[in-house]
Amino acid sequence: MATRESGRAQGGELEEKTDLSAETDTKLLQCTQLLEAKQLNEALQLLTALEKRCRVGNDNASLVKVCEFALKACYEADDRATLLSTLKTFATRRSQKTVAIKALVQTALPWCVQTPYTPLPVTGKDASTQRDLLIEALRELTDGKIFLERERAQLTRVAATLREEAGDIHKASQLLQQVHVETYGSLSKREKVEFILEQMRITLAAHDFVRAAIVAGKVSRKFLAEESMQDYKVRFFSLLTISHRHEKDALALAKDYHAIYSTPSTLQDETQWMPALQATVLFLALSPYNNEQQDMMHRISQDSNLEKLPAYQATVHLFLKQEIIHYPTLHQAEWESSPALMEGDLGTHWKEVFFRRIIQHNIRVASLYYKRIHGSRLAQLLQLDVATLEQEIAGMVSDGSLYAKMDRPADIVRFCPPSNPEAILSQWAGDIEELLHLVETTTHLIHKEYMTT
Repeated sequence: MATRESGRAQGGELEEKTDLSAETDTKLLQCTQLLEAKQLNEALQLLTALEKRCRVGNDNASLVKVCEFALKACYEADDRATLLSTLKTFATRRSQKTVAIKALVQTALPWCVQTPYTPLPVTGKDASTQRDLLIEALRELTDGKIFLERERAQLTRVAATLREEAGDIHKASQLLQQVHVETYGSLSKREKVEFILEQMRITLAAHDFVRAAIVAGKVSRKFLAEESMQDYKVRFFSLLTISHRHEKDALALAKDYHAIYSTPSTLQDETQWMPALQATVLFLALSPYNNEQQDMMHRISQDSNLEKLPAYQATVHLFLKQEIIHYPTLHQAEWESSPALMEGDLGTHWKEVFFRRIIQHNIRVASLYYKRIHGSRLAQLLQLDVATLEQEIAGMVSDGSLYAKMDRPADIVRFCPPSNPEAILSQWAGDIEELLHLVETTTHLIHKEYMTT
């Protein structure tokens, strides 16, 4: 006998609830016998009527049992078409309960995905098509439902994987971009980061570097710094190297590899931190001269692990010394064969950039020791032709890293900026003050000597 009791509906009003658990167990047993006799349609007819009674009677526990049993019956009978129709019929019932929809999706979900979201093999005729139809049906069912955010993210990832395996990278990228997991409250922090990393990977595979940069901005660096996120941190910055290598941004690449190198899990494995540290040094040497680059290079030079890489340590010291560097450098052949430089067919580009960085370094050193010098003499000191020298000086002046003026008819290069009268007067006053201080100090020391003798 079914019993009735009062419950409170979602809106606050009282609703009548009927206990159909005994009837449900009995009819499910009957359905099991029908399924054993290969009578799937008869079993579904019985389940459909029972589903309505449970839904109208507000017996959510029995309703969930019926929905799960119906889907499993279709799956075990290997009738994919009936499975899809049953899923849609039960899920779109009038005033269908949230728990029933969630149960339907969660029951069918393992047939589409496995952790971490790998498609399951499906047997039968047109297996891949039936699997795609099931995934699309579940994605349509979960669309816009907050309580199914996690399931929709999993299904979308599987759908994108299938598109990628079929060779349609752009469609896979578009599918993943439709899911904004950063706004999902039902997903954990790790799940969000993992999904965003997958978005980055497929977006980069589609060569959509602008979109990849936008997706990368969704990842909080503070989260990646946590101890439990070390594996994701390495993956994230490894993906960033692909984007920054496309942009040929040497300083950004140096930061990426240094972030990988500084990860505790990387530092524990010599086979991992050595390539990361080597790449950091190489791209620092290839970076334009500025305060950030110099600060990072000084910090790298104090790293004890750098002593295990003598060629790279020598490269760092070359760029930190205020001395002219002779090209090619002593260890240049060793680091030019580094996999980090050869990746992406950019080896020739990076060699040209390195040559320019050496020229720029040498010009800066010359500007420290000469206020003015003949251009031909400077070219001779730096082992360059005059045209190349003038081009590099002009480039450095344009980007603001050097002050210089070239008098080409007179063949003179001036590195000292002209001083205005106020600056000259201030410098003269400072010199006089320093001189008086020296005189006073000397007088004091002389009197002190007289007092002690």
